[in-house]
Amino acid sequence: MAQDAQALFLQVEYKGPTLCNATVKIPARIVDAIYQETVLGQKKHTSAHGFRQGNVPVGYIEHNFKASLLEHLKELLFKHIVLSFLYKEIRTQKLSLAGEPRLIDIALEPHKIAEFHFECSLFPALTIQNWKFFPFKAPKRKNYKDLDRQVDGFIKEERDAADKHDAHTIHVGDWICFDMYLVDTKGKMLFGTHKERLWLKIGDEEADQEFQELFVGKHTGDAILTNKECLQEYFSDFLNTNYSLCLEIKDILSHKFFCFELFKKHFRLKTNKEMLQKLIEVFSYRNDMSQRRATIEETFRVLLAKHQIEAPNHFVLRQQKLVLDAVQENPDYNVYRMQLDFKERVRQLAEKQIKEIMLIDQIAYQEDVAVTDEDIKCYLNFIKRPRMKDFLYFQLPETKICGQEFPVSSELLKQYCLREKTLNYIIYHLTKK
Repeated sequence: MAQDAQALFLQVEYKGPTLCNATVKIPARIVDAIYQETVLGQKKHTSAHGFRQGNVPVGYIEHNFKASLLEHLKELLFKHIVLSFLYKEIRTQKLSLAGEPRLIDIALEPHKIAEFHFECSLFPALTIQNWKFFPFKAPKRKNYKDLDRQVDGFIKEERDAADKHDAHTIHVGDWICFDMYLVDTKGKMLFGTHKERLWLKIGDEEADQEFQELFVGKHTGDAILTNKECLQEYFSDFLNTNYSLCLEIKDILSHKFFCFELFKKHFRLKTNKEMLQKLIEVFSYRNDMSQRRATIEETFRVLLAKHQIEAPNHFVLRQQKLVLDAVQENPDYNVYRMQLDFKERVRQLAEKQIKEIMLIDQIAYQEDVAVTDEDIKCYLNFIKRPRMKDFLYFQLPETKICGQEFPVSSELLKQYCLREKTLNYIIYHLTKK
């Protein structure tokens, strides 16, 4: 891949079959633009002997606070540009990541290209068979008529809610998609044409009040110029900043009703009859497992039986920690851990999850499955209702920090949605008549 000196660039160096170094390079013009804006912004907050507040010379600030300014720039560029670009390139270059990239070093100085160095663990390459022709028997629904009445009632309730609600105006509880970029005092974009696309849930807690004031009542297509503290905190945990930010609202996902059009798009459904049959899957239970979950389990059973996958032990150990962290949140955790085979069950679950992720990622890249913001919207539609969450298998990352909802990069969400979309792609082909 040729490197454009005026654009961001990812350099990948393989250290072995399951390890690589990934370096995100940022042009010097971007580094200098934000460095100068940060220095100017610190005039408002800097006090120095012999100067009035706000009149401290720029040269004095650069000389005395350069180290802290550069540390702030590392944090800002990491959050605002580097991570989203890295995740986008991971999919573009089809890197089958095991866990999250690990930041190991940052080289950043004015007038120089900035480099963010990551270490990435990779899953071993798999030979994927022609899985579309595997014999597959989907679990059947229970034929209780009450199930059909429950689905009909759910559809009516949600459609009635949709008729009463203005879905084009932002309300507390909604998810919104917006572009954000920094501008200078003249309103010029600091990072050229770069805009960060983010998703945010408008929380209903007191801690979410600033975001409520900023977005509630706004509409798709609105542009907002702001320097609100809640967004300054998004960029910096330690340095007081006062950046001017432009926000462009791209989409709204109302929490007041479940959107059936998104549901149909997600599963490629053409008729309301097909939609009703699909909804039945999370209403029909057998042995405490929904038809939907049983279908997913059978899908992985068939695929894993045909692919002999060895899950590397160090990946399994990492996954075990994640499983334990999740189980500890369960109210019945103390009951579970008293079982004699508790540790072995955790290990088995971690190994199963690693094999599933390895397989899903490889099929996603082999089949060129692509994800869009529309896919994110379809995914978020499910988490509005507890019952509908059972359609999901892969969970989204945490969106709260200390109880407050914060913006999440669209590119990060796409990493998670890619697996979900690939799983649905597999089920669609295995069950297609």
